[in-house]
Order: sequence, then structure tokens, then C-alpha cells
Amino acid sequence: MKTFCTAGPVRPNKHYAIPTLSRWDIDEIYRLIGEERYFVLHAPRQTGKTTCLLALMAELNVEEDYTALYVNVEPAQSARGNVEAGMRTIVSGIAQNARRYLGDRRLEDWVEEIFRRAGPHGALQGLLSRWSEENDRPIVLLLDEVDSLVGDTLISLLRQIRAGYPDRPDAFPQTVLLCGVRDVRDYRIHNGDNQVITGGSAFNIKSESLRLGNFSQEDVAALYAQHTEETGQIFEDGVIDYIFAQTAGQPWLVNALGYEACFRTKANRERTRPITLMAMMDAREQLIERRDTHIDQLVDKLKEPRVHKVIGELLGGDVAFGAIPPSEDDQLYVRDLGLIRTRPQIEISNPIYREIIPRALSWPIQTRIAQETIWYVDENGRLDMPKLLNAFQQFFRENGDSWVERFDYKEAGPQLLMQSFLQRIVNGGGRIDREYGLGRRRTDLLVQWPQDQARGFHGPVQRVVIELKILHKSLAATLEEGLRQTANYLDRVGAREGYLIVFDRAPNKPWEEKCFTREEQHEGRGIRVWGM
Repeated sequence: MKTFCTAGPVRPNKHYAIPTLSRWDIDEIYRLIGEERYFVLHAPRQTGKTTCLLALMAELNVEEDYTALYVNVEPAQSARGNVEAGMRTIVSGIAQNARRYLGDRRLEDWVEEIFRRAGPHGALQGLLSRWSEENDRPIVLLLDEVDSLVGDTLISLLRQIRAGYPDRPDAFPQTVLLCGVRDVRDYRIHNGDNQVITGGSAFNIKSESLRLGNFSQEDVAALYAQHTEETGQIFEDGVIDYIFAQTAGQPWLVNALGYEACFRTKANRERTRPITLMAMMDAREQLIERRDTHIDQLVDKLKEPRVHKVIGELLGGDVAFGAIPPSEDDQLYVRDLGLIRTRPQIEISNPIYREIIPRALSWPIQTRIAQETIWYVDENGRLDMPKLLNAFQQFFRENGDSWVERFDYKEAGPQLLMQSFLQRIVNGGGRIDREYGLGRRRTDLLVQWPQDQARGFHGPVQRVVIELKILHKSLAATLEEGLRQTANYLDRVGAREGYLIVFDRAPNKPWEEKCFTREEQHEGRGIRVWGM
């Protein structure tokens, strides 16, 4: 039985799959190979790079114009800067894969002789040269996970390929494709002498950089249609649209949601039971809470200074006065990791990542906040939001400065602290959806709270909008803008209950002036405001 693939590569006989080579411009690939080009394929982790390379190898070998070979060089990462160990691993991997995929045992016989003659700094070039000379067809070499290599091992790999490049195709591969998360020109390689060498200088023969994109909405629909065809289980109207909206087509997320909803959730294994929008929303929440390896890897990247510069601005909603904006290279790096997209404007890549990032950053604080859900639930099962926000205002007055300092992302500290406090309460049965981004000058929170915990989200749901703003201008101007934004968000999400929180970060202003609660009106709609 087929299933959704959450740990690649995709095997079409075992997994639902869209035609692999349809995900990139195959005509462009063939043009580059025909012109004897060396080029790069890069994309974030778990987007299908390896699956595409394996499919390309199979396709080229069936056509018999070229001999294509796929090799993953990541095992050489553990060699770090030890070129001898790294090159032995890479050269042996090429020889082993030639036997495995092509039935060609010659390379394994050549390895030791070539190492004796050429040493580690020439063994890769020597092996590829001899193979190209003795092979019947031009060679296309597909090297995966190249950017996992470190230091002098990576430098040696790039320079040996560059050294053999003029001899193609008769005495070196006609085409070498380097695959990884980043474009080779963006590599920053530290050699054994602590010098920094760029990938562009070590590999200046690259002609093109291709980027593997996400699934289209049509791809998502086609993938899920295979589940219906395989099992008879249908997806209700709106589910596919929801999946695409939440994932923006990120391949791992698309597959992980399908696996969570259709296979991991026991009740949904009954194939006569349709997958509803609520079931997919539950799957999304489970995915976020469980933090599988894919998500953990992204969260771990938030600790890197280059990532911090970019994500910090997005979380804060604005460029801090006097702050140096992230460099173009930093922004491209975070994009290549898959955390952001830059068109039509810079923002977090998809709503699931947008939810994961503040949750991950606020989790350590959230677990240390001594608040209980039951304190804020009234006799009708609703969250008493004025009581909750009054409690947070007092908490922020007493602890705000010291708690904000505990966040790695201090520029978004007040917003993250509010979300930590709120998540601590809402984790008792509800959900929070978040919207934030550069230039928004606000963070929008939508709290959804089931009033009947036994029925959960299948029963009546309280929907509350909370708008978070930092006081940059006068209070009057901030309130005018904030009330308008809160009202617009209420209209957009169809909620009736809305609150505006204004954080005044002026260091010398007394708390008596910062803290207030007032009722405001915007176009006939009542909105309560808390200042702190």
C-alpha cells in the first residue's frame, strides 16, 4: 500500500508522487548537458532534490546517450578538513555507486592505484579522468549534499573538479551537477589556515544555478488524488485549498500533513470516513506540537546570528531605529534555508513556519510562567479575555524587563512574552494563529477557544483578535492606527471580540504613565485597549 513520503527519497512504488522531472525545466537540464555545462541545483532541505537527481540519473541511463551517476558525498562530512579521509570517502562512494547503479566494477579496482599515484589532492580528478577515457559514453555526474562538506575537503573537491573541467568530455565528465541547500557561489569555506575562501572562487566554472521550487496547488491536488484513488478515502471541499494555503506547497509539509491526517490519526484510517477541514486543522496542530526532525532543523537555525538578523526584523514588524539591516547575503542565506520568501515581499515562507518560529522562541519562557487555564475560563466555558489581559498587564509591569531580556530575540521580546503568556493559557484546549512581518508594525493574534471541551472545535468556538503594537509615534497616532488595524483584522477573520495591546518601551517613563485600560470605538465597533 502506498503512503505519503516524509523521509525521502520518494519511491513511486511505495509513495504517492507527482512526476518527478516535471518539477524543473527538463529542457533546460538537457540543454546544459548538451552544452557540456557544469551547474548547480539548490533548494531547502526535504524539497525533493535527491528524488529529482535519482530520477534524472535513471532517465539519462535509459536513453543511453550518457552514463549518469548519482553520488551523495555527505558521508565525507565527518572528515571535516582531513582531505585524505574525505577524499577516500568520496572516491570510494563514486566507485561503489558505479557498481550499484551501473554494474560497473572497474572503478573499485582503480581506487587504490589512483590514490597511490595521485594522492588525496588528485585522486578524485584521476578517477573521473580514467573513467571518462575508458567509458563508451560521456559521463554526467550528479553530486548531492555538496554543501555538507567542510573546510579543505570541500575546497579539494571543488578544485579537483575545476582542474579536470578543460578535459571534458573525453577525459572528464561532460557535465557535473552540484546539489545542496545553497548555491556554490555563496559557500564560505574556512581552510586549515583559517582563511575564508568563497565557493565562487574555488569553482568559477559554474554556468547556471537552478532552484527547485515548491509544489503548485495543482501538484498538491494531484498528490492527494492518488490517496483517494488508492484507498477510496475522499477529502472534503476546501481541504486541498487549506493544505496549499498553510504550506505554500513546501513538499515535506504537504506530505507530512497528509500522513498525519490519513495514517497517523487512528480514526481516519477508516477509509469510508472523509478527511474534513477540521481533521486537517488537527493534523496541522499535531505536526507543529510534535516538532519532527524537519521542523527541529529549522528551529535550530534560529540560533545563528545571520538568521537572527533577518527573522528578528520580521518578528518585530519593523526595522529598529539605528539598526544595521541584514546584508543581501544574510537574506539569501535565510531564503535558501527555506525560512523566508522574498517575493512579492520578504515574509516567513508559509503559515506553518510562521506559527512554529514564535512558539519555539517563546517555549522556554512559556513553561516557566505560573498561570493556569482554569483561572480564566468563565461559567459558560469562554475565556475571560479582560481578566486574562489584566493579569498579563500586571505580570508585564512586574516582570517585563527581566523576562524580555531572557529572549534571544529581544527586539521582539514584548510580543514574544505576550504570546508565551497567552500560549500557556490557550494550550489548555485552544489555538492561536499569528500574522507578523516586516513593515506591518504589528502582530496579529487570532485566539480560537472551544467553549465545549468535550466537542472541541466541532462545537461552538470563541474567536478573539488581539493586536500587538509597539509605541513608536505619539499614543494618539498609535491608537488611531492600531484601532483601524484591529477592526480590519476582526472583519477579515469574522470575529467579534477584539483587543489592542500597546507596548511603551520608553526606558525612563514611569509605569503609571505606561499602564492604562480604556474603551475605544472605531466605526461603531467597541475595542478595549491595554497600555503597558
